[in-house]
Amino acid sequence: MVVCATWRCWWPSACERTANGRCWACRAIFQAPDRVTAERYLAEAVADYQKRAPKLAAWVESNLPEGLTVFDFPKAHRRRIRTTNMVERLHREIRRRTRVVSILPNEASCLRLITALLMETSETWVTGRVYLSMTDT
Repeated sequence: MVVCATWRCWWPSACERTANGRCWACRAIFQAPDRVTAERYLAEAVADYQKRAPKLAAWVESNLPEGLTVFDFPKAHRRRIRTTNMVERLHREIRRRTRVVSILPNEASCLRLITALLMETSETWVTGRVYLSMTDT
């Protein structure tokens, strides 16, 4: 689980915020240039939260490192991987298309419609629009 993927902090009472309401610690961790630096920022944040919110520090220390998996991917892909924009867009498209039908006779017909939409989206991503290019450019 990526906790602060879009820098919307899940621990608002414990963190210091920027002018636009984003958490400094989250932003620093996920915008770090590499995984080693991100892990160092994470350790600093845990040490800082240990004084103010020990339960939070324990939770961050045990859960946030799996969000650092984004640093295993090429730098050009990190922003798209760590955010949920692609999934949110897909959900909006499914919602839009199912509302057009308005009443589906049964669960199987709904499943067929959504499956067709997902296959269409997959085909578009494979053949047309390149969301994550695997070439070194």
